[in-house]
Amino acid sequence: MIRLHFSAADLRRVTIAPRPDAMFETALSVRLLLTAPPVRNGRRAGMLQWQRAMSGTPVSRAGMLAELVRRDDYLPDFLLQPSASCFSDAVDSVHATPAPRLQQDLARLTEPAEAMRGRGGRSPSADRQLRELAQGSPRGRDALVRDLRDYHASSLTEFWPRIAAAATADRSLRAEMLLRGGVDALLTTLAPTWRWQPPTLHLPSRSSFDVPLCGRGLLLVPSFFATRPFVGYHPDEPTVLVYPMHDGDTAEVSLDALAPLLGRTRAAVLAALRTPATTTALAERTGISLAGASQHAAVLRNAGLICTERTGTAVLHALLPLGRALLDGNP
Repeated sequence: MIRLHFSAADLRRVTIAPRPDAMFETALSVRLLLTAPPVRNGRRAGMLQWQRAMSGTPVSRAGMLAELVRRDDYLPDFLLQPSASCFSDAVDSVHATPAPRLQQDLARLTEPAEAMRGRGGRSPSADRQLRELAQGSPRGRDALVRDLRDYHASSLTEFWPRIAAAATADRSLRAEMLLRGGVDALLTTLAPTWRWQPPTLHLPSRSSFDVPLCGRGLLLVPSFFATRPFVGYHPDEPTVLVYPMHDGDTAEVSLDALAPLLGRTRAAVLAALRTPATTTALAERTGISLAGASQHAAVLRNAGLICTERTGTAVLHALLPLGRALLDGNP
């Protein structure tokens, strides 16, 4: 479990990035190619669409980048470039990364080649390239930049408008949460399995550590390809939290299929909560009374399909994993 600890100053400095981090998205997309074949479980419709389009694509096209993202529990921090306005600027920033930071970020990836090969790891050639990059050599930097540009052009450029559109929709959702319930509502609804227990945000993780934000605030960066949180730390700057963006195009089970199980109105209420909502907003979306929306939400909550959190004077309803699985037809 990762625990982000907020002070009053941090809560006043929570901001949302205007766009996804193009460099980090590129790295995460390579990791997705390295995983199992496309499956529905836990993946959003847009991500599946991209993965199917890339089916059969050799990971070798990512070159050195594929070696940087192979470890499931780690991504080099210098690949996180949220301040870059476009992919080209992010590439320039990566190329200019100071040598000491490259060495620090790549220390976990530059184990002896023999040990890595024993675990099905990298080849001697890949090992040499990584070591050159970790040393900050021009040859290593130039090789990474070349591979980044080639992979992005072949695998992401055409799909980027879809990613940008999803990010815009996600930003609108987060802004609505902020307007309706303040920072509490924003942090409560970032992801179904994350827990906001003021003043701490709990993030599921294989590792366990605490991150005090130290008054510098938190920058939220939406991600199309992320399936879990990523935390980036830079001295004297806000901590960066990459979160899986909401994808409004998630495939859903027809209400006709759910109606016999839940009743048509209650099925509509459940479907309306694909985007978290207050009781008032839920009533508006489904065309029922406030009392009716509250009653149906209570039944769904008692069944473990949704959760309800108080945010100021309002309550906010959101899907739990079981409710989302029911809507997605996910066994």
